[in-house]
Amino acid sequence: MAESKYSKNIIKLRCKECNKTNYYTRKNKKLVEKKIELNKFCNKCRKHTPHKEAKK
Repeated sequence: MAESKYSKNIIKLRCKECNKTNYYTRKNKKLVEKKIELNKFCNKCRKHTPHKEAKK
C-alpha cells in the first residue's frame, strides 16, 4: 500500500502538566524548524494548558 504524503508530517501534541498525548496535527517541517507549542484543552487537567510537540 502506498504511503500518504501527509503521514510523514503528523506530530503529537503532549500536555506539559500531565504529559498526556491529547492531539495530533500536521506541520510543514521545511518551513518550521522549532517544536510547536500551542494552548489546548486537556481532558485530564480539565483546563487550557500549553501542549508541546512530542517525539514519535
